[in-house]
Amino acid sequence: MMESELVRVTAFTLMMAAIATLVMLPPGVALAWLLARRRFLGRDILETLVSLPLVIPPVATGLILLKVLGRRGPLGSLLEHTGVDIVFTWKAVVLAMAVMGLPLLVRSARAGFERVDPRYEQIAATLGAGPWRVFLTISLPLAGRGLLAGVLLGFSRALGEFGATIMIAGALPGTRTLSVAIYRNAEIGQDAAAMTLLAAAVTIGFAAVSLSNRLGAST
Repeated sequence: MMESELVRVTAFTLMMAAIATLVMLPPGVALAWLLARRRFLGRDILETLVSLPLVIPPVATGLILLKVLGRRGPLGSLLEHTGVDIVFTWKAVVLAMAVMGLPLLVRSARAGFERVDPRYEQIAATLGAGPWRVFLTISLPLAGRGLLAGVLLGFSRALGEFGATIMIAGALPGTRTLSVAIYRNAEIGQDAAAMTLLAAAVTIGFAAVSLSNRLGAST
């Protein structure tokens, strides 16, 4: 395998995973805080939906995304009128990574929020701080390690995503991630190239998960 191809595929995967992590961060933090701090009708259903990508086959998640965002899908047909294409583009890679990484981010961030003593938030509120100020100055900083651990877990999951990605983004040169490239090279008998890509994926994933575990253990 040419070194340039290894660098290109690795850099593309890292960039897509980073963008996906930024995409999943706002909804992930909101969902984590909501599940940690609020009791409401339908909470169990919401929690189940958030965790669903962890238990159903990734290709099933990819198929759902494909049906929704394809040109004949409810969202895809609307996006087509605005000139926005998602399926079989780099945007599809980001979307698949974000959807698959979100549950892990939510779980770790939720644990971080649950470790925050509510009394600190109540004291800040009695001193006149509004909900947003309490969240930004008390809840978020105190849950920071759990949140960062969740970000790293979500990023790690995004790096290794395969099933949903290949369904909605394919294995085109402009959408080929490390996992897809490993599969393609193994499929055509290029075992040496596949092992080189595998080594890169394992090294990056190991570093991210190891750091996430350290942060999670210290929260």
